[in-house]
Amino acid sequence: MYTVIVILILIVCLFLAVVVLIQNSKGGGLAANFSAPNQIMGVRKTTETIEKITWGLAIALGVLSLFATITIPRHNSESVIQTQVDPNALNVNAGTTATMPTAAPAEAPAPEAE
Repeated sequence: MYTVIVILILIVCLFLAVVVLIQNSKGGGLAANFSAPNQIMGVRKTTETIEKITWGLAIALGVLSLFATITIPRHNSESVIQTQVDPNALNVNAGTTATMPTAAPAEAPAPEAE
């Protein structure tokens, strides 16, 4: 489920980038192509549509991000501990105290004779 949501987030991000690049704050972008008076959609309608698409994609991105946060796969802490500690490594008998094995002391190197 998490992978599907991440893929949807990437698709929404690509669409949002394209829609934002189409827009022009001075009214030039896609709206400039529909400036003829006999067009069905006028300049005003085009900019409103693009703005609504931008808001819709931004809201969809926010909602998908929240869903992705909820569905993040989490590791069970008990399974992590069980994989890190080998129960056969300690050989603990009932009534005894467990001690961790220690490394043998390293021998000092013999001085070289000159």
